Amino acid sequence: MAKAAAQKRNGKAAKPSYVLDEQIGFILRQVSQRHAMIFAREIGINLTPTQWAALSKLAEVGACSQNQLGRLTSMDVATIKGVIDRLTARGLTETSPDPDDGRRLLVSLTRAGQQMAEKTAPHAHAISKETLAPLDAKERETLIALLGKLR
Repeated sequence: MAKAAAQKRNGKAAKPSYVLDEQIGFILRQVSQRHAMIFAREIGINLTPTQWAALSKLAEVGACSQNQLGRLTSMDVATIKGVIDRLTARGLTETSPDPDDGRRLLVSLTRAGQQMAEKTAPHAHAISKETLAPLDAKERETLIALLGKLR
């Protein structure tokens, strides 16, 4: 406190010990907000980011249990259930009994869901490209690698 008082007397503002703009969580949130705006502009209101994650993961891995899909897309049980319920209501996903375990349902893309995933993928690539546009190729590679370590 004495240092801050001395700096104030000397006309210098003391630098706070915690500067929000320098904190990783704040920076990541701002980047996430920018990315979400780009996503909304490119994808529109047809799909939310969580719906797109589920569709793209199902296109990538094929049919799987809802629980497994939630783990693969980093969604909790309630969130993935709501996402799949909404996608199923739109005719983009469907469920069927697991032939290996009759108690479990498998989630898969319908033909319309597969078409939506294929149609949307180029937009998703464009979103990633625009999000990373301020960086050169080496910086993009480094950022992705560093963020991967923080997962």
